[in-house]
Amino acid sequence: MSSKQLIDTFIDALWVENGLSQNTLSAYASDLRIFNKSLEKKPIQQATNTDIALFLSQRYEQGVSSRSSARILSSLRRFYTYLLRENHIHSDPTALIDTPRIGRPLPSSLSEYDVERLLNAPEPSSVLGARDQAMLEILYATGLRVSELVALTISQVNLRMGVLRITGKGNKERLTPMGEQAMDSLATYLQHSRIALLSGRPCNTIFVTNRGAGMTRQAFWHIIKRYAKKAGISKELSPHTLRHAFATHLLNHGADLRVVQLLLGHSDLSTTQIYTHIANERLKDLHTQYHPRG
Repeated sequence: MSSKQLIDTFIDALWVENGLSQNTLSAYASDLRIFNKSLEKKPIQQATNTDIALFLSQRYEQGVSSRSSARILSSLRRFYTYLLRENHIHSDPTALIDTPRIGRPLPSSLSEYDVERLLNAPEPSSVLGARDQAMLEILYATGLRVSELVALTISQVNLRMGVLRITGKGNKERLTPMGEQAMDSLATYLQHSRIALLSGRPCNTIFVTNRGAGMTRQAFWHIIKRYAKKAGISKELSPHTLRHAFATHLLNHGADLRVVQLLLGHSDLSTTQIYTHIANERLKDLHTQYHPRG
């Protein structure tokens, strides 16, 4: 079996066995193809730990970050574990490779004041403004991933109960409550703007473009940046900035960490715990600012 066939078979197995998102599968495939290209004509199943160590060393010399190198090594570990399980190889070449040491940066977040300015930036009286405000309100009120937001369908929304039924990573389902403002913005959009944008065209996705098609992650990212500029927010944003703000602000107001974990759809509590560091940093800032001996 060729290197390409092995990679494709592995990606298919990841999708069937783990139900990973298309973005995650694409990242695995990209990592493996980059490594396979570095081997030149050697089949990927014949790679040795020396090949892998040399590849990581070359990436370091090229200025690739430790985080990126750690991610690609993680992809290689999973790939070769699969090959070993399926008897394509007899030993794992990644077994003796140390993971590059990386620090864990805190997610970029926004203050409650900045979030308020961002949410107020769209003009709700316009068709597109009403749509954009509904998207921003829901993102901050629920902590959804952007991919989950743009994939929302009509059947996932229950306005009467005020909840969204979300299918997240690994096809795990969770119910996410919406606040009143998010519900009001969504109801207004569904009753007026969405109908105008569709102009009679069929589409099951809730948030649509002015062409009547579903919104993409990239398009919504441009929307966030545009409104951040309009709101005078100079801080560097990411597509998940409002998700991070959602988690941080809940913890700042006394929410239980496990509740935040459930709302975010994290399978591991340790993933959620990084937000406690942000909350702690906020507490230290407040202490320094207001305590007489801060």
